[in-house]
Amino acid sequence: MIDLAVVDLSRLQFALTALYHFLFVPLTLGLSFMLVIMESIYVMTRRPIWRTITRFWGAIFGINFVLGVATGLTMEFQFGMNWSYYSHYVGDIFGAPLAIEGLMAFFMEATFVGLMFFGWDKLKPHAHLFVTFMVALGTNLSALWILAANGWMQNPVGAAFNPDTMRMEVTDFMAVIFNPVAQAKFVHTVSAGYVCAAVVVLGISAFYLLKGKHKGFAKRSMTVAAAFGLLSSLSVVVLGDESGYALTDNQKMKLAALEAMWRTEPAPAGLTAFGLPSLEDRHTHFEVKIPYVLGLISTRSIDKPVIGILELVAVAEDRIERGVVAYDALEKVKADHTDMAARAQFESVRSDLGYGLLLKRYVADPRQATPEQIKQAAWDTVPNVPLMFWVFRIMAGIGFLMIGLFATAFVLCTLRKHETRWFLRLAVLAIPLPWIAIESGWLLAEVGRQPWAVEGVLPTFLGASSLSVPQLLTTIVCFTLLYGALAVVEVGLILRTVKKGPFAEQEAREADASTEGEPAVA
Repeated sequence: MIDLAVVDLSRLQFALTALYHFLFVPLTLGLSFMLVIMESIYVMTRRPIWRTITRFWGAIFGINFVLGVATGLTMEFQFGMNWSYYSHYVGDIFGAPLAIEGLMAFFMEATFVGLMFFGWDKLKPHAHLFVTFMVALGTNLSALWILAANGWMQNPVGAAFNPDTMRMEVTDFMAVIFNPVAQAKFVHTVSAGYVCAAVVVLGISAFYLLKGKHKGFAKRSMTVAAAFGLLSSLSVVVLGDESGYALTDNQKMKLAALEAMWRTEPAPAGLTAFGLPSLEDRHTHFEVKIPYVLGLISTRSIDKPVIGILELVAVAEDRIERGVVAYDALEKVKADHTDMAARAQFESVRSDLGYGLLLKRYVADPRQATPEQIKQAAWDTVPNVPLMFWVFRIMAGIGFLMIGLFATAFVLCTLRKHETRWFLRLAVLAIPLPWIAIESGWLLAEVGRQPWAVEGVLPTFLGASSLSVPQLLTTIVCFTLLYGALAVVEVGLILRTVKKGPFAEQEAREADASTEGEPAVA
């Protein structure tokens, strides 16, 4: 039987690595294009202050870039080491976008990032701007290919199970790349990264203004952050709506869980603004609903229902029963590849094979499962409803707060009231909020698709490697200590850079010049 402790620890290890990775990546994604904007202003105006602005925020970018790479590479190795059967089963599809990311996007950003940092005095301004743009493009293309792979896990299109090889194989690579879930996930995630970077630039600029330091630098940086952040925060909300619409077609259970909708409601369904979901009685207590909103968001109509959890569990139970038939036919094909009757039977129910595999959590041979085990496996398709419900509202709430924050910042910057102190304090306090929303979104996406590693195809517990509990505990402790130390180092380096200020390099050159008896350069 499957050792669920190994599975849970493997999930925890990967989750911790992904959590640390997502501390660095969003800021890198957003800062890359903010650097392009800032340097473009420098190239157009040739005002030295904009060169200083670009180089300062470029230093913050560099700190995050290095640590993002370190955590990302570890995740790549974990697929083969901790999730070996997953890699074997779907590696043909999942591995292709990751390989393209490494060969194209990561190669691009890794090549140009050195030129960006060390080419200021060696490249012409237009050439250096091109280099900065290529770094930004490579960084965002990396996100594109990674999220294409992740989107396929949520909506496995363009692939089919081959009973001869016992693996999933690509049938339409373009369908994998242009997966609607992957597209919505990419633009939503990247926009969230842009918001994160804008908040950091806004908050640090506000800190300088509160201290009365580097006012010219801070006001210009704040103006860029306000405009960039407002557009990005609006984009996050709009594209979040698109992600919700995609769930209606591809992940109905995730949608029902995040709304704690236990039963199908008459169309158009209302959005639950507040409630206390209970797993015991499968009911949401003290509901406060906004009429029609959920139906309009998720179905873009007034006559299509949003299916509830209880109805979806009944559907899952039927699919599990058909999955047992698929499993039986597959076993016959394995025993005799010439058995055409078994092949025909398998083809008629192949889409339900993954549901039949859910029974392997309770019995080695799904054909031996009892009706009670089938019912239990059907309820396994329901993720943690209270967690999903509240995490979604935290994420959405912060998203709307970001719109308010940047709208206020944009108005104040337009009116030249950068030094409004109550807002400056608010901007500093808001710095952690994007990370809370982003990590909440990650939890929502990954916890919401459980028990699946690949939606409807491969249960998570079947994807893990045959490792021991002591091995996993050792690696979890080591990774936690290592990445905890790296996180402390990152924060320390950023705080040190902020403390030194944007003119530290110029001041150092002036000090050296004065000690040598040369005139200082203004």
